[in-house]
Amino acid sequence: MESILTNAFGAFNKYSGWIVWNLFLAFIPLALSFWLFRRTIRRRSALWWLGLIVFIAFLPNAAYLLTDIIHLIQAIRAGYSIWIITLIFIPLHLFAILVGWEAYVISLINQSYYLEQQGAKKFVFASEIMVHALSAIGVYLGRFLRFNSWDFVTQPDVILTSTVNDLTSKKPLLVIVITFIILTIFYWLMKQVTLGVLWRIRSAK
Repeated sequence: MESILTNAFGAFNKYSGWIVWNLFLAFIPLALSFWLFRRTIRRRSALWWLGLIVFIAFLPNAAYLLTDIIHLIQAIRAGYSIWIITLIFIPLHLFAILVGWEAYVISLINQSYYLEQQGAKKFVFASEIMVHALSAIGVYLGRFLRFNSWDFVTQPDVILTSTVNDLTSKKPLLVIVITFIILTIFYWLMKQVTLGVLWRIRSAK
């Protein structure tokens, strides 16, 4: 029994240790979205604009969790027992991916709510598309070039150069476009589910 637990703990550290950190990064834009978009704001201060910049910089971290399906595939292929795969890897990874993606969806719903409250409902769709595009670039930079959100502050020149180079290359641009399409479709689907659940909750009160 002890050897099974030790094996399970080692497997978790090797293939699932990213979960806590990545979820933490995903919840930063979610928390900011409530602070930025759900409060009653009379005027947008410099602090608000700074928060918006941080929100945009960290939002791809929530979408990034979709790509962490790679870790689940690696864990399944690693040869662990069916019990460890079924009881640890699959539930934990799917939970992290779903929660992280929901953080992305709710963040954008809050952004859309803010635009509607500001009388800019006609810009909701365009803003969502723009965020998906920026997030697709961010996911690419994080997954393939291994940049982090704080690199926008510590080495913005390197990120800018890498982004420009990749956007002018066919293969990276194709990956970004495919990521953008996936984010757009998945967001639309989960947005309907989320709004539907919220409507049912409000109706039940």
